[in-house]
Amino acid sequence: MPTPHDLPADVLVLQHLRDDGPGYLGRWLDARGIRWHVFCADAGEAYPASLSAYKGMAVLGGEWSANDERPSLRHAEVLMREADALGVPIVGHCLGGQLMARAFGGSVERAAQSEIGWMPLRTTGSTAARYWFGEGATLEGSGNGPSAHTLYQWHSDSFVTLPPGAELIASSAACAHQAFAIGPHLAMQFHVEITAEKIGFWMAEPGASFPRMLQRWPDSVQSLEAMSVANEVHLANSHALADQIYGAWRGRWAE
Repeated sequence: MPTPHDLPADVLVLQHLRDDGPGYLGRWLDARGIRWHVFCADAGEAYPASLSAYKGMAVLGGEWSANDERPSLRHAEVLMREADALGVPIVGHCLGGQLMARAFGGSVERAAQSEIGWMPLRTTGSTAARYWFGEGATLEGSGNGPSAHTLYQWHSDSFVTLPPGAELIASSAACAHQAFAIGPHLAMQFHVEITAEKIGFWMAEPGASFPRMLQRWPDSVQSLEAMSVANEVHLANSHALADQIYGAWRGRWAE
């Protein structure tokens, strides 16, 4: 469970929407006895003025566009730039990764097609990719070269221009920019924090546009039936990769 805001904590988690919580990230932090604060903009909680008291920062996803003119989104970008200046490592999930692209000089636009469901992506096999994704970190990974992972997606926007100095480390067929590393930070387009509970909630309320997206992009938008089957196949590997990614993130915290 998150630590009350009036007590010290090591990690700052920024949550945009009530229904897009920390998921597996929260479980991972709790299992290691790591103290963390979560602030939810949708619940009316103002993000902190500074993150100088924290060792790590995580920014979650949400159905908003990173380009929306919402004060909380711009505040998140300010905190990201402060984190970079202080050397506080960030992991950005979906919208969080898009905000990181914007904060550091990249851009976010509507993608050519939406990605929803369990989709394969490939890592580049570079030193940075191996640091974050590991070598054989999941049953689908292999060797020292590029490796494949099947991970959960739910997005229609993407970071189309990477920030100066960023390194692309993962791509998918429908989304060329799935993850980039910059300094001590990782931006992800996919939802490595996903849990069965979160998937179940999203599948129960996929939105009015979901049938249209499924019809238009059947190669990158899974049906609810296909997702239900894929959940059983891929969720354990997703959690294993999350362990690797979050462990790499923690490895960059200041002592």
